[in-house]
Amino acid sequence: MAFEAFRQRLGSIIGGFDAAQAHRRLRGFRASRAHVNTLIAASGDTITARARWLVRNNGYAANAVESFASNVVGDGIKPSSTIADAAKKEELQALWLAWTDDADAEGLTDFYGLQRRAAREVFLSGEVFIRIRPRRAEDGLTVPLQLQMLPAEMLPLDMNRTLPGAGLIRQGIEFDGIGRRVAYHFLRRHPGDLTDPGLAGETVRVAAADVIHVLDPVEAGQLRGVSRFAAAIVKLFTLDLYDDAELERKKIAAMFAMFITSPAPETPLEPTEEDLEVEPGQVVRLDPGEDVSTPATPDSGGTYEPFQYRTLLQIAAALGVPYGYLTGDTAKGNFSNTRISLIEFRRRISAWQHGVLVYQLCRAVWVRWMDTAVLSGALDFAGYDSQRRQYQACAWLPTKWDWIDPMKDASAEILQIEAGLKSRTQALAERGCDAEQVDREIAAERKREAALGLDFRRPGSPAQGPSEGSKTGEDPNAEKDDEADDTGDEKSDPKEGA
Repeated sequence: MAFEAFRQRLGSIIGGFDAAQAHRRLRGFRASRAHVNTLIAASGDTITARARWLVRNNGYAANAVESFASNVVGDGIKPSSTIADAAKKEELQALWLAWTDDADAEGLTDFYGLQRRAAREVFLSGEVFIRIRPRRAEDGLTVPLQLQMLPAEMLPLDMNRTLPGAGLIRQGIEFDGIGRRVAYHFLRRHPGDLTDPGLAGETVRVAAADVIHVLDPVEAGQLRGVSRFAAAIVKLFTLDLYDDAELERKKIAAMFAMFITSPAPETPLEPTEEDLEVEPGQVVRLDPGEDVSTPATPDSGGTYEPFQYRTLLQIAAALGVPYGYLTGDTAKGNFSNTRISLIEFRRRISAWQHGVLVYQLCRAVWVRWMDTAVLSGALDFAGYDSQRRQYQACAWLPTKWDWIDPMKDASAEILQIEAGLKSRTQALAERGCDAEQVDREIAAERKREAALGLDFRRPGSPAQGPSEGSKTGEDPNAEKDDEADDTGDEKSDPKEGA
């Protein structure tokens, strides 16, 4: 304590950064120097519980989570193998597509639904765990492998101890002597699920090779995740209380239709008459001396809407979600401002897609799935052991975002392709499609159309093939020109007759 006081006095004498001074404006600003792991261990459970409460009870919080998950995953971030052999690639992609329906160990969704749930959990609680569950051949799966999703609460934050040898457990994660993750110690029962008859507090050790830990660390050395709601919980909750109080005030004020003032009764202890019920078009006769007045219902005032708007802007900034996505209010911004905010938001989403979800979840599942498929005989790839990295090479394609004016965007994309600024492969990849698969589908459609005598291509479009005359090197308009010449020979020029 004495050293801290000496350090502050020394800083005030030396000067330097104003943000580090202890003058009047910053006297109450006492920032903790604890590491983020210490802060998460102390407050992580409370923050997650409050975030889940808000999502269950606050419309803005629920909308923010759904908007984030939908933009990150969409219809799914899908793999496109880069195997050169077209037949093997098609076999691989078909097997993967069939397995995605079997991926969820709970049987509630497919692999792309698990992606969305994972994105939702990471936004809400800061992390999620995917346990890889090998299955038996007799289970009847296309590939004997499934995924089980475990929420953040299943890994206790307060489990910290040293193990015999050089290992240790920190916040439920077991590390070896050189800092590698070797296991996770999960609770057998969710600590808040009273419907599960399992033993409370009992843990099970799961090897790290069978666990995928998805989180977006905000500081170096961080072990566990932090909810995206951490910076917005206070404002969301207090704004909710303020709205409830405002609504209750208006509700109470609206209950009083009128007040009747009567002269003082001769006998004060005499019971009063029942309240008067007011109906539309009703004529009320008053006793002599009685008067009727209506209450002046107070308005919310001109500051209510600006206050709400500014507070929701702060909440949107804290959550990293555009104001329109948070509130559903599209009247506040014009087209240009909305597009600018969407571009910034989608850049963040794209970075999150590839830096977190693809790198931590999709790649790990793909590698384990391919190994299992080859070992189980579902895939027959010669030389897989020696060429494992080449066979597993893959590009992950997110769902393409739609704009307000797709016609202009499509026209601009066509111009970029024709000018050589972009390839069709790149354009299709941005749409979440595999170029080779699309080309095969187009070729199959053209073959079927030709067999049936159909052609749905618009004349003059890039998809329209060359005409028959151009294929043989002849001018397709030559025949028409000859016919025009012949017609012209048969008719005489009227000037010549003159």
